[in-house]
Amino acid sequence: MPGLMDESFARSVVYMCEHSERGALGLIINKPSQMSMQDLFEKVELQLGRADLIEIPVLQGGPVHTERGFVLHDPMTSSSGESDAEHAYASTLAVPGGLEMTTSKDVLEALSTGAGPKRVLITLGYAAWAQGQLESELAENSWLTVQADAQVIFETPIELRYDSALALLGLQAWMLSPQAGHA
Repeated sequence: MPGLMDESFARSVVYMCEHSERGALGLIINKPSQMSMQDLFEKVELQLGRADLIEIPVLQGGPVHTERGFVLHDPMTSSSGESDAEHAYASTLAVPGGLEMTTSKDVLEALSTGAGPKRVLITLGYAAWAQGQLESELAENSWLTVQADAQVIFETPIELRYDSALALLGLQAWMLSPQAGHA
């Protein structure tokens, strides 16, 4: 919501990867860093074997562990199009919306050969909430929630993702008040 002034989260779109009684973990999907995928691959001493990813920015996934990479991607599929858990990357978590999140370097190694998931988004860092914290922020109307949409995540230009996520609710940014309250 507009009233959320924390620089890390102002106008952020967060893809919620895990939300349980222990807390929540998400990746901010609309805050580009100064680093491109090409830069990241050079930093980890790999060649990027996918020309379609060279200029794509690495995103600022959140304020926690900003030195760690998180890869949000389509699930691995077999030649028949079925989910292929047998060939999934190490440290892979199936996340809501039918996607997967991987923290292992093997997904980068696959991309370096020109293989890997078709659609991919890489962040440095993540957003986290302690037990009950996100529920409290939702009750205070600090966040709007919307069903995840792969088109917003992978197909929408980064600078339009906030407005596109709002549009899924039938809203535009000008309709939101910076004041939160309860009716």
